[in-house]
Amino acid sequence: MGEREEEAEGVDKARIPLLRDEDEAKEEDGETKREIWMETKKLWRIVGPAIFTRVSTYSIFVITQAFAGHLGELELAAISIINNVIIGFNLGLLLGMASALETLCGQAFGAKKYEMLGVYMQRSWIVLFLFSILLLPMYFFASPILKFFGQPDDIAELSGTIAVWAIPTHFAFAFFFPLSRFYQCQLKNKVIAISSAVALVAHIFVCWLFVYGLKLGVIGTMATVNLSWWLNVFILFTYATCGNCPLTWTGYSIEAFTELWEFAKLSASSGLMLCLEYWYYRILIVMTGNLEDTKIAVDALSICMSINGLEMMIPLAFFAGTGVRVANELGAGNGKKARFAMIISVMQSLIIGIIFSVLVVYLRDQIGWIFSSSEIVINAVNNLSILLAFTILLNSVQPVLSGVAVGSGWQSFVAYINLGCYYFIGLPLGFVMGWIFKSGVRGIWAGMIFGGTTIQTLILIFIVMRCDWEKEAHKASVRVEKWSNSEARK
Repeated sequence: MGEREEEAEGVDKARIPLLRDEDEAKEEDGETKREIWMETKKLWRIVGPAIFTRVSTYSIFVITQAFAGHLGELELAAISIINNVIIGFNLGLLLGMASALETLCGQAFGAKKYEMLGVYMQRSWIVLFLFSILLLPMYFFASPILKFFGQPDDIAELSGTIAVWAIPTHFAFAFFFPLSRFYQCQLKNKVIAISSAVALVAHIFVCWLFVYGLKLGVIGTMATVNLSWWLNVFILFTYATCGNCPLTWTGYSIEAFTELWEFAKLSASSGLMLCLEYWYYRILIVMTGNLEDTKIAVDALSICMSINGLEMMIPLAFFAGTGVRVANELGAGNGKKARFAMIISVMQSLIIGIIFSVLVVYLRDQIGWIFSSSEIVINAVNNLSILLAFTILLNSVQPVLSGVAVGSGWQSFVAYINLGCYYFIGLPLGFVMGWIFKSGVRGIWAGMIFGGTTIQTLILIFIVMRCDWEKEAHKASVRVEKWSNSEARK
């Protein structure tokens, strides 16, 4: 009996470490699930309203395009060119320049330097307004520019007329984007969502009134865009300046006119990084204008780009959420949490991208009817649906990684990557497949996807996986102190 008791006791002792390891594994598993849940809540506090906001603001252009599409094929092609090329080019640049606030405001908020957010926003208004003035020639000379790039005369002439009416919207961007970043970085995202909802509802009503009630045609559709965007700016500006942001808005400051050159350089780097991405597929529209059956090709591709752009609002919301979360954690000195936030954001955006890619393939016969009644155009859209689905899938990852770059302050470095991948690899490959191999719009699009976007995404994945996040946290702390001390000295 003694030997058996000793053997039993030995077995029990041998099992204790195994039981302890199992309990520890369960505790670690439970802790990991809690961390994922907590990070998901923090992320979606930004991403949820941001998706609604971006879908609402982008829907203003989609609804405008849909109204124009039912006026005629020429009107659809002209408004598509303006929305996707002229406005798209400038929107991409100003949106990118405003993302400098995600780095500065996000890290300052994480470091509890709240008063700096209002100063940064005012400085961004000044810089973006000045750049908006420099970009005006694109609107005044839209017709000759489009003719130079091979657009037919009738499309170019009507586009030039519409472009002049788009100038008020152009200046609205210079104020809206800094306001939205100002709210996002302090987690007041519901304000932007409510404002965008009001502007969207107003746009639908006014668009119907101008087009069908007052019979103002395609010019009337662009006039409604101006009203909707400026209504959005007015609501956000009023909320910020009427005491609803007491920590971050302390009134107008003369300091906004100082350090403008340093701020402009960071804004320019941010703008270059993002507009190189944003312009990429806009150039696809211009290249398509040189193919045979131009109107049909442009209409079909514009419809696909509108659908892609609408869905793109989701990964762009993750772009904003990732940028803010990474910037907040780096500003607070938490490198590991910044990395964890990045991983959660990429995985969740990818899952959503997979779902929408499957939906596009499944509904490929129906999606064209939203924008056109032409059977030829709808069939052309159907032929591009697989490329559209793959683009949506790829774009569910790439913008999120760009958000990591913004939150970390890597804009200048990533701008070089974008320039090389998109314009030295993607565009030439698209040209070769489209014209040399005579694959048309499908060849151009496929070359740009596989040659540019795919390579750029793989490079960004390599960079973030090799990143020393504790070192990045230290850099963020130094950056916050540098900018805060420069303001304090003044």
